Amino acid sequence: MTALPVRLAHELEARPEEQRWLIEGLWSAEAVGIVGGEPKCCKSFLALDMAVAVASGTPCLRRFPAVQRGRVLLFAAEDSACVVRQRLAGIASAAGIALEALDIHVIVAPVVRLDVQLDQQRLEQTVSALRPVLLVLDPFVRLHRIDENVSAEVAPLLDFLRGLQRRYRLAVVLVHHARKGAAHLRAGQALRGSSELHAWGDSNLYLRRNADDELSLTVEHRAAASASGLRLALSDADDALALRVVDTATAPPTTPLLLPLERVEKILAEASSPMTQRQIRDLAKIRAATVGDALTALVTDGRVTREAGRYRLLSR
Repeated sequence: MTALPVRLAHELEARPEEQRWLIEGLWSAEAVGIVGGEPKCCKSFLALDMAVAVASGTPCLRRFPAVQRGRVLLFAAEDSACVVRQRLAGIASAAGIALEALDIHVIVAPVVRLDVQLDQQRLEQTVSALRPVLLVLDPFVRLHRIDENVSAEVAPLLDFLRGLQRRYRLAVVLVHHARKGAAHLRAGQALRGSSELHAWGDSNLYLRRNADDELSLTVEHRAAASASGLRLALSDADDALALRVVDTATAPPTTPLLLPLERVEKILAEASSPMTQRQIRDLAKIRAATVGDALTALVTDGRVTREAGRYRLLSR
């Protein structure tokens, strides 16, 4: 039997600062992860904007520099080829480049199933032949026939994509839906299906619509600082339909609206003693089920403790 290979810690490869990012601030180099959100939150537009940025070397969303430029491989399982072309052309126009200049290869097979061994082999052969720096798969629900809620079924598919990332040193963007009515949960916890999906990501991007129907982007990294509250809008300037960052300095002032989870956490932070769920509900003035979901999420996240039926916020 052969022992496992080991190296001393100081001999491990160090990544230079300039090589840490694929798209600075948005996506780490060679990262796998999720672009998530509820339906109609422009997840596909964001994933395609990332593809255009990497293929052209222009800033993603006209704000975040593309540090590494290279080939992109894309599979859009829900959209027709003409829709994909139209969207890419609009984003390219917004970025000031021609669609013909983009090194983006689109898989035109009608179906790709990550739970089918033959399709896994065909996808890997395509990656091996093209050597993209970014693989975009949109959306996850159309790429399998498994039960997304069962960890034992989800994990092998994610392991396969992680294997592609490591063998070919590319980044993988997986577009995935959030559960409906999960706005009170933290972005990663709101993803539909197994918690494996949230845990898998090195970089994750979450889109949400607020009470004013505005898009908000949350950025999450495994090995870098996260960010939230970035406002986006889908702009149609000169037939160039693309997302853009809304400059908060020039945006009209609005009164911030706390999500139910944030409201519950604020109430517990201001409490002088542990509180019952009924007391929290009376102050929050929201449904008991919503308060219960928020408390469950806070306890699961380790931010709140439950003792003898009363809840207390843990100090940070």
